[in-house]
Amino acid sequence: MRVAALAGGTGAAKLLRGLAACVPGDALTIVGNTGDDAEIWGLHVSPDLDTVAYALAGRLDVARGWGLAGDTFRCLEAMAGLGAETWFNLGDRDLATHLHRTRLLRAGVPLSGVTRDLARRLGVAARLLPMSDDRVRTRVRTPGPGGDRWLDFQEYFVRDKALVEALEVVYEGAGSARPAPGVLDAIAGADAVVVCPSNPVTSVGPILAVPGVAEALGATAAPVVAVSPIVGGAPVSGPAGRLMQARGLPVSPAGVAAAYAPWLTALLVDTRDASCAPELGALGVACVPADVVMTDRASEVALARRVLEAAATAGRRR
Repeated sequence: MRVAALAGGTGAAKLLRGLAACVPGDALTIVGNTGDDAEIWGLHVSPDLDTVAYALAGRLDVARGWGLAGDTFRCLEAMAGLGAETWFNLGDRDLATHLHRTRLLRAGVPLSGVTRDLARRLGVAARLLPMSDDRVRTRVRTPGPGGDRWLDFQEYFVRDKALVEALEVVYEGAGSARPAPGVLDAIAGADAVVVCPSNPVTSVGPILAVPGVAEALGATAAPVVAVSPIVGGAPVSGPAGRLMQARGLPVSPAGVAAAYAPWLTALLVDTRDASCAPELGALGVACVPADVVMTDRASEVALARRVLEAAATAGRRR
């Protein structure tokens, strides 16, 4: 089975580890969000792409959910001593990734080429693609004492810890961006498309904002199966609830389904949310109850198998 997955960071990494245990590496293509990318100390950082790559390479710091296991932070400490901002934590070995990426980008290598090179060096068997080689940035409008202000996503999420109210979310540059090479082909040629349990607004939303991606999801013959990141009326992690409210979406599996209509085939929801089946049915989406909270490798693999079963049950759409 050929699988194409749309992915953010932490929640996606868990499911992708499970999928990688169920699907051969050459049959799994991952389209990663780059709306969260940021420039830190002059370096191009791709948090979601790196989290996925580190997870699939078995090198992710699982306790933190980001960065490399066992990393140290001596450079961060030294930068603080030089007066630099240190709200975005970069580990010493993690810095090598960003230095390498920035060096190649400045040499004219597109982000997709850089990502392919990094994945190969890490030993990742799956194909990892950025959603676009073009610059797209998720920005959040928040209230301030002197009027509203626009924050880059990392400023909102990491620096301000998502404690400020989100009034609006936009994907700067998305309108003129093009899907990275291989993205549309992966969706069109898949036997199943999986939308990982990532934030629908700031992780999956930027991918869908790239022209051609949503259209490809609507046109593919493959079933499109998503996993809800909302359980019992709250996000499993992160600020998805507040950001969904900013988009006018209910903080529920139905809100997730509404974000992905009309191309979503089925949505895996936690067993405690099984009563939402009629709401999903009204949107034309099949409700598949499952244990969607992944607490260890066994639960990651179990959920991945349930996702693939749901796709097989749904069958091709045309």
